[in-house]
Amino acid sequence: MIDSALDTRAAVLRRGAALEMLTVGYNSVEGLVAIAAGLIAGSVALTGFGIDSVIEVASGVVLWWRLRAELGAARVGAAVEARAARLAGFLLLALAVYIVAESGRRLFTSDRPGESVVGIVLTALSLIVMPLLARAKLRVAASLGSRALRADAHETIVCAWLSATTLLGLGLNALLGWWWADPVAALAMLPLIIREGVEAWRGDAAEL
Repeated sequence: MIDSALDTRAAVLRRGAALEMLTVGYNSVEGLVAIAAGLIAGSVALTGFGIDSVIEVASGVVLWWRLRAELGAARVGAAVEARAARLAGFLLLALAVYIVAESGRRLFTSDRPGESVVGIVLTALSLIVMPLLARAKLRVAASLGSRALRADAHETIVCAWLSATTLLGLGLNALLGWWWADPVAALAMLPLIIREGVEAWRGDAAEL
């Protein structure tokens, strides 16, 4: 009976590790493409979205390590994960500062971003991928009783919301020429980014 329970947990751990690797792989590509496309188009929203994706990669790597460590019956210090979470929180708060400064500058100077078809396609795709990943992670987190994985799933949900906000700004700029929609969309991302950054800094979900 005990062996059966252990085998079941091991299977769930492997599923969680696979989901984290999928997250890391997707967000790595998403982040690099979004940052490049954002810089080329001069889009604050798209660049910020890309930077957030890179930060999500760091979170995914930490969770993958934790899950694989339990599979190997290894003890991983909570302090290590807490430091990683603090770093992610700091980077998110730094991203918030960048968005405020750059969006304010563009609104003040009427600096118009270019259109980004790549950004529109990428954020539309993320609106499909991220909710599916988040739902799968929440199921695994519930099976494992994992606060850290549940928090990571909510970060993926945040990424989906950022996709929607960024897509809205890019779409309004491309279709209606509302150049100010891009920096405004970037500013609309701030509450989610700041909340996620503060929670990560505090280590609200540092336990597995």
